[in-house]
Amino acid sequence: MMQADLIVIGAGPAGAAAALAASEAGLLVVLLDEDASPGGQVYRAPPAGLSVAPDTRGADERAGDALREAVAASAVVWKGGARVWSISGAFRVDAVTAAGSESFTAPRLVAATGAHERLVPFPGWTTPGVIGLAAATILLKSQGMVPGRRTVVAGCGPLLAAVAAKIVAGGGAVAAIIDLSGPGDWLKALPAMASRPDLLRQGLGWALKLGAACVPVLFRHTVTAVSGGEACEAVTVAPVDAEGRPTGGRSRVFAADALAIGHGLVPGSEIPKLLRAEHRFEPEAGGWAPVRDAFGRCSVAGLYTVGDGAAVAGAEPARLSGRLAGLAAAQDAGRLPAHVSAREAGEARAALDKALVFAGAINRLMRARPAMVEEIAKDTVICRCEDVRRGEIEAAISAGAREINQLKHFTRCGMGPCQGRMCGETAATLLARHVGSREAAGYWTGRPPLRPVPLADLLGEFDYGDIPVPNPAPL
Repeated sequence: MMQADLIVIGAGPAGAAAALAASEAGLLVVLLDEDASPGGQVYRAPPAGLSVAPDTRGADERAGDALREAVAASAVVWKGGARVWSISGAFRVDAVTAAGSESFTAPRLVAATGAHERLVPFPGWTTPGVIGLAAATILLKSQGMVPGRRTVVAGCGPLLAAVAAKIVAGGGAVAAIIDLSGPGDWLKALPAMASRPDLLRQGLGWALKLGAACVPVLFRHTVTAVSGGEACEAVTVAPVDAEGRPTGGRSRVFAADALAIGHGLVPGSEIPKLLRAEHRFEPEAGGWAPVRDAFGRCSVAGLYTVGDGAAVAGAEPARLSGRLAGLAAAQDAGRLPAHVSAREAGEARAALDKALVFAGAINRLMRARPAMVEEIAKDTVICRCEDVRRGEIEAAISAGAREINQLKHFTRCGMGPCQGRMCGETAATLLARHVGSREAAGYWTGRPPLRPVPLADLLGEFDYGDIPVPNPAPL
């Protein structure tokens, strides 16, 4: 078991920044991530053996290269390909790595595990060919693949244009962009988005490319069904109001073999939940978020949470919040004088406050529309892992389920391999309609394993014959 001063889980911009800041201050830092290379979702590196054409490399690729070079040049102990499945005490981390089952201990832990997608179910959403918007970015960035020959891109927020532009650049066709927001929503966001001219220019560049490709954009529309049975063949869309409720307007059908769709992001705060840190419901942060101070310190001593796993805000705020947590961890460990920490943190804090202006505007575009959940048909699958439909959830609520974990026990909703990451938001929103609020509905209790791992990976070479059997007691 390796002993360190600080363990950081997640090597995206937040986790890498925290690890580097703490390491520079003299802490022995272990950085773990499921991926083989640092970068996280936004700066994900191509897999070994896959090269990316130089003319397709953009700002994200260059930022990812710089992040990986900084980690490699530092004293941070890098553990790639590490699947963390258990965290106990204060703090023991168990992970499955290429070397087998490994354990690490440290008095401080930074959780930087990013966000996961929110997707409001509709008929046909489990059809092969339907993919999340964030998942589509991974496919496009790290594999250089388009989701299909002809793709409908739907949902809300800037990922719509980002994904559609990359599909066009990758040689695919975009049948249409289906945006929940209206032109007025984007215009309202413009002043705040102007606080990051670089990102605004990037967005305008995407818009110009899509315009040149004659991609139709339908504002204030949503996907109502995917048809095709064994594979996506057509996508039906219809107009909605500002809250995502159908207006009764004319539906349209687009022939497509893929649909990339997403309705925002949710903080992936499984580690603070597992360690019983205090949470509160913050709609502007994406949902349930750990209660934390300005440096990411949680209610559990020694635990810090940063990046989109604490509050969805994007890559640059994640990097800055990670640096603040790394400095705080070093100061709390007595390795960084308070006046030095305060000086360096002040610069990061000012930059973070500025970056959050842009992030706030984006989050408003990506906000959840509860009316969409209200419109889900009773026979629509909510939990795809356990095949639980809305009608079964409503029946469980009628039978007395008054809290999300009760609902889980009644229906098995959230008990599959994704551990509720895909269905949790929808199930809790449905429950909240009956119990009064999302706060009353609660959130899934965090339990190990944090990630599914094969039992064989935990056992290693241990076999049935290795089980110690005591001699029988004398008669």
